[in-house]
Amino acid sequence: MPKRRLYLIAGLSLIVVLWVAGYLREDNSPAPPALPSHSYSKALRQAHEGLPGAARVLYQQLQRTDLAPIRRAALYAELPNYPSPLALKLASRDLQHEDPLVRRAAVGCIGRMLTTGQRSLVLGPLLDDAEQSVRFAAVDALLGLEPDEIGLYIGPLQTALEQYQQALQLQPEDAAAQLRLARLYLHEDAFEQAAAALKQSLKTAPDSLDALAVQVRLLERQGQHDASRQVLAKALAVQPESAFLQHELGVWLTRHDQPEYALLALSRAVELEPDNTGYRQALAIALHGLEQTEAAQRQLETVLSQQPANREARVLLIEYWKQTGQLQNVQVLLAQLEQQNPDDPLVQQGL
Repeated sequence: MPKRRLYLIAGLSLIVVLWVAGYLREDNSPAPPALPSHSYSKALRQAHEGLPGAARVLYQQLQRTDLAPIRRAALYAELPNYPSPLALKLASRDLQHEDPLVRRAAVGCIGRMLTTGQRSLVLGPLLDDAEQSVRFAAVDALLGLEPDEIGLYIGPLQTALEQYQQALQLQPEDAAAQLRLARLYLHEDAFEQAAAALKQSLKTAPDSLDALAVQVRLLERQGQHDASRQVLAKALAVQPESAFLQHELGVWLTRHDQPEYALLALSRAVELEPDNTGYRQALAIALHGLEQTEAAQRQLETVLSQQPANREARVLLIEYWKQTGQLQNVQVLLAQLEQQNPDDPLVQQGL
């Protein structure tokens, strides 16, 4: 055999030996399945529209390690509609994510998914997060809980709340910051400070309807109910076609035990802004409170036709159907929910 051929064979043999040795040294554990580049957008759309399999693809995306923080955070806007032990596990894991944007998104998601006592246990440690914005997100998620629900985190919550207020005080020209500050003071019944922050917010943004709503609440909390009603009446005289103001009037009348009049204002808000599912859901609850269950059911059916992923509306409608003994409709709604998320606690509970 010519020497040249012998050298070629020897060289090829050496390459094969080195390749086999390298292969044996590698980690042979199966790699996670590659996801197509369009899978993120498809999963997000599927979850947003409440399509069958939405929870599964949403969970799959959250298990990825290659998503940009802004994309990962966007998934948490949808996750509260798909609760399960795995959903909570994924969100809780991201409370330790390196990017504050993701941590804040996970905090907001858990705040919507968990009941009061559970929420404080999971989110309480975030009150000491190294990032200020994450601490403030935890404050937002925990405000309103009873002291016994907050438990050992009462001290850290008060500390973080004071830091939050101090940070907002440093933004006197930011109308949104001052409005948030007014809400924080209102929560603590610090009416004088709340009024000052609200005044500063209105100075920068005098036409803000959100600020007007806070002004109404502030007057009510101080016992000035007539004055709060006059603020709403004056605004409605200027903008009678404002769905926001009609809704706020309905909420005010509900708080003042005038459900029949509240129903008129809430109905008007839906007429003016029929695609606002929040207004329509509030109307459904008001109708149910007046024992107009069928009308309430129709409103919730419309909500679900507009937002099939709206779990809160679906749960309400299931409850209303149960109350009227229409279990076949309950089964239909549960079947749809099971298609979206077979691990949903309501599906596991069944009828």
